[in-house]
Amino acid sequence: ILTILGNSAVLATAVRRSSLLKPPELLTVNLAVADTGMALSMYPLAIASAWNHAWLGGDTSCVYYALMGFLFGVCSMMTLCAMAVIRFLVTNSSKSNSSKITKSTVCILIAFIWLYSLLWAILPLVGWGYYGPEPFGISCTIAWSKFHNSSNGFSFILSMFLLCTVLPALTIVACYLGIAWKVHKAYQEIQNIDRIPNAAKLEKKLTLMAVLISVGFLSSWTPYAATSFWSIFNSSDSLQPVVTLLPCLFAKSSTAYNPFIYYIFSKTFRCEVRKLQCCCAWRVPYFSSDNSMENPVSTMWSG
Repeated sequence: ILTILGNSAVLATAVRRSSLLKPPELLTVNLAVADTGMALSMYPLAIASAWNHAWLGGDTSCVYYALMGFLFGVCSMMTLCAMAVIRFLVTNSSKSNSSKITKSTVCILIAFIWLYSLLWAILPLVGWGYYGPEPFGISCTIAWSKFHNSSNGFSFILSMFLLCTVLPALTIVACYLGIAWKVHKAYQEIQNIDRIPNAAKLEKKLTLMAVLISVGFLSSWTPYAATSFWSIFNSSDSLQPVVTLLPCLFAKSSTAYNPFIYYIFSKTFRCEVRKLQCCCAWRVPYFSSDNSMENPVSTMWSG
């Protein structure tokens, strides 16, 4: 519920401000699309399976669920990586160079992210890697436990781990460390903090917001990655079901964090959310004595 409501507010805000969106903000919209897609395509089936105490739908729904999770997960990771790189380029480039990052450039980048994610999600369907149920039995993902018995599966997980997790994560860390160093040097050159230009303060605020989004995503998925890698080299029976369940739930909760971060750091987003609340609120007007008998109950949908 939090994921759908929060990211729907982000998407609604983007639609209302479509003509005012800056090119890097399109990546934020893409991240909200991926989070919403994950919540709509996966969570209802997982919740129903949890109530059923067993997976619903058999092998077909299991493959569907795992494919959607892999698709949206890789898409989110690569979007965060692209956000970090663009933020780094904007911070460390001159104004003329940063203006080269246009909406069309970002749209091409977003299209590449989706194609890259789709490619990795399809590979297990064509024979490189496997999809299967989680050890706790009410969710599906990449069949980690099969990889220590199969060179085909192990090569897939190793390639996926390097190209979809390690490399993007290192890129994110390197970019934000570079930005932090640049901002630190810039602030050192300004002796009086009251004279720091508003543009520099805004840049620092946007960078902090992007860092928190990346940290939230990486920290949410790290426990799940650790338990998954344990399953590669050890039997899944060596871990209690709750030990594999909790990291999975924690990882899926990453889709709900971002709108709260936007709300805290973005004044524009706060204003737009308040406008959405006004548009979607019920209004019950007061009634005068003249028309109270004619209209005993009168409500109006202001949207």
